[in-house]
Amino acid sequence: MKMLRVPLLLLGLLLSSQGFAATAQQNKMTTCNADASAKALKGDERKAFMSNCLKATPATPQERMKTCNADATTQALKGDARKAFMSDCLKKK
Repeated sequence: MKMLRVPLLLLGLLLSSQGFAATAQQNKMTTCNADASAKALKGDERKAFMSNCLKATPATPQERMKTCNADATTQALKGDARKAFMSDCLKKK
């Protein structure tokens, strides 16, 4: 009987830990909802915004790097100003 308790306990812990971890979709919903609230959107505007936000595919890190690098070059940033800009740009979603 004791031998059965350990696997069942481990299985229970494994299943319960999955319930606590937020999925990527839940994180995306939280972010989109916060953005909609920050823009004070209501009604149909909010629905449309949420729909577009949730459908949008996130940019890959490589795409983000290319975009931020191009923006920094366009602004002719150099040295510490470029480093600060790139850091801030890459942190954005």
